Order: sequence, then C-alpha cells, then structure tokens
Amino acid sequence: MAEASKVIHVRNVGHEISENDLLQLFQPFGVITKLVMLRAKNQALLQMQDIPSAINAMQFYTNVQPTIRGRNVYVQFSSHQELTTMDQNAQGRGDEPNRILLVTIHHMLYPITVEVLHQVFSPHGFVEKIVTFQKSAGFQALIQYQGRQNAISARTSLQGRNIYDGCCQLDIQFSNILGMVMQEVCMPEALVARAGGYCSVHGLNINETVLSDLGGIIILYVIQPQQSRMANAAAIAAAFGGGLPPGISGTNDRCTVLVSNLNPDRIDEDKLFNLFSLYGNIVRIKLLRNKPDHALVQMGDGFQAELAVHFLKGAMLFGKRLEVNFSKHPNITQGTDTHEYVNSNLNRFNRNAAKNYRYCCSPTKMVHLSTLPQDVTEEEIVNHLAEHGTIVNTKLFEMNGKKQALVMFETEEQATEALVSKHATLLGGSIIRISFSQLQTIRENSQ
Repeated sequence: MAEASKVIHVRNVGHEISENDLLQLFQPFGVITKLVMLRAKNQALLQMQDIPSAINAMQFYTNVQPTIRGRNVYVQFSSHQELTTMDQNAQGRGDEPNRILLVTIHHMLYPITVEVLHQVFSPHGFVEKIVTFQKSAGFQALIQYQGRQNAISARTSLQGRNIYDGCCQLDIQFSNILGMVMQEVCMPEALVARAGGYCSVHGLNINETVLSDLGGIIILYVIQPQQSRMANAAAIAAAFGGGLPPGISGTNDRCTVLVSNLNPDRIDEDKLFNLFSLYGNIVRIKLLRNKPDHALVQMGDGFQAELAVHFLKGAMLFGKRLEVNFSKHPNITQGTDTHEYVNSNLNRFNRNAAKNYRYCCSPTKMVHLSTLPQDVTEEEIVNHLAEHGTIVNTKLFEMNGKKQALVMFETEEQATEALVSKHATLLGGSIIRISFSQLQTIRENSQ
C-alpha cells in the first residue's frame, strides 16, 4: 500500500457515477473537504479531513469491494498529500464559487437543448447566457448567472440529479474561467459548410472546429425560451421514464412533416390538425395547392414530429394510405395559404402532456371520448359518430366524476375518419375530445 495520505485516488469512475455517489461512499469515514472528478480519465481524487479518516476508509475497502451503480471502483492512497487549488483548476474545477457553471451531462438518452437547460437552471436565478459544446468528457454547457449566489444555489440543488428519470445526469462544477467574454455571433455560411456542426442563429451547423477557427470565441445566443418545448421535455421524461417506444430515436430535430396521398376532396387543415395533434402541438398547416394530395404539418418540435411520422406512416384515411415523411423544409412560412394553430387551445399537449405522450399509438379500431356532457347517452354518442362507419360496441362510463366513452369501429380507417371529423365538435353543448384507445376489446370494467 502506498504512503498514507488524506487524498484518495478512485479509478473506474464511469460517467454514470456522480459526485454525490462518491461522497456517499466515503462520508461514513469522516468529513470530505475536497473532490475532483477527472472525467476524461474515469478517475477521481477525494480529500478527507485528516489521514486517520482516509486510513479507515482504505482499510474498510481493502476487505470490501466498493461498488457504485453496479460498477466496481478501485481505491488507493494518492501520491498527493493534499489537493491544492492549482491541482483542482488543472482538472477544470474551480474551488472558488463563480457565477459561471460548467455542466457535464452523463448518460444522455435524450437530446438536451438550450431551452431544456434554461428550464432546469432558471428557477435558481436569472440566467444571462448559455452555450453548449461537445468535449472529450461528453456533452457540456456553460451557464452564466447574473450573480454568484444564484450559481451556488443551482449547484447545491442540482448537482448529481437527473434531468429525466434514470438519465441525463448533471455534473456541475464552478467554471475556472472568471473573466470569460461570451459573445453573440453569426457564422458565415462558407465556414459553417466547411466545419459542419450547428448554428443556432441560422439553423446551420457548427462545432469545435469552428470555435478554434474563430480564435476561441464562444458561440452562443441569448435565450428565448419556448415554453412548449420546455414543458415537452419534462413530459417526455414523465411519460417514458428513460426508455422511448420501439422505433423512436428521440434525436430527430426536423419539425415539419410532409403528408402525401391524401384524399383532396375530403381533407382540410382542421382534419389534419385533429389527427396530427395526437402526437404533439401543431404550429401551422399548409395544403399544397399545386399538389392537392400533399400537405405540410409543422409540429412543436422534432420529437413530436418523429412520433407523428412513426405512428401515422401507412395509416388509412378517406380511402387513401397516407405517406408521412420528414420535410426538407425546416418550417412553414406564414402566409395567406397557411392555417395557424400555435396559439390554439385545442392543442392537446398544453396540459397533461405526459399523459398524452403515454397514449401515443398508431390508429386503432377503438376511440376514447372525453369532456362529454354529464347527461349524454350512448345513443347520442352512436348517432354522432355512426356516419363514419360500423360501430361494433360502445361503453359509457364515469371516471373522477366525468363522463367518458369507448366506441369500437369495425376498422381502423373508420375510427380514424370519426376522429378527424368529430374531434373538437359539439355534442350536447360540450366540445368533445377524441383519441385512439389501445384497448383491444370493451369489457364491463373497461375504463
């Protein structure tokens, strides 16, 4: 065993292991005064208050294999007798609190955007600027607060926590860059094309090559939070709990969908809204006049667009099998021929978003009706929907004091037609909501 030291060297520290994990491993043996995460090397240095505390820890873990999150870690005395500020700064951790935080995201199953980071960090104070970049340690961000106390509060509250259930873990350090100048810049397209990353200003790509080409200027943009996106990120986490549905990558960033092979005699923007709003909020829709069986649908974000493409490709509607693909257009330009839905209170994901994500599926034979009038009858529901196909079975029930219904059609196409035609229509003075149900049959206890 090496010479005893207050400093313990820990190896095999995977990216899923947080500072808090290491603290819990050694706190039973005494006070921990300093901790340095050497992420690039999968190692850590940890300083106990005194040498006897460190000896106790080392003796215990000589006989018991230390394990964190199912991973064996290996400990030994460090050659350092004490961690100095210089040692820590050399590893990228400033010991002195700073209003700029360096954040590393580990186990990143979902894409992390500036908007998501703003949502996470803004409760602790006014966030002036955010910049994200990729380093050897992983996906990182610099978060600049208005005041140092805000940064201290954020680090105390958020260190080691996950943004989403079971993934996207925050490793937060005080940046050792005390006088960093963060500038808003626009990338020349030629430079962008040569480097090939992402420019938030123009929707073009940039990466670290561009940063060095610009003499080290840090690329960022002033945050303009999009509430729907931030709420969406939290809802995805709540709905899927760390695992996306099969076939969904969660990495798509294209928001606009091209729908083709429509029935131009029977389709309109509102019917498309009723269908596509099952998978996310709708910004705007445009029917292509030069191609009457084509339409563009702009979703709230890339994840919602991916859900729509995944679940609606090949669906039957009005006698046509839909083709649903990502559009080459990043968005739909506003105009006299576009229908705007961004502020519509009929967008389904403004509230209860997690519940709506959980129920996303391909069209089924069964539809679920809610926000029904309290005195509605099954006969009234059947009369309202019967023109769209053969109704095989129905069930009217009450949940949390509110009337709801299940209606089973003979085919998925008939159920889809009923949904696109009758969602958000009046029945007995109430605007009803219709969605697909994943139930296969109606039983007496079905809800």
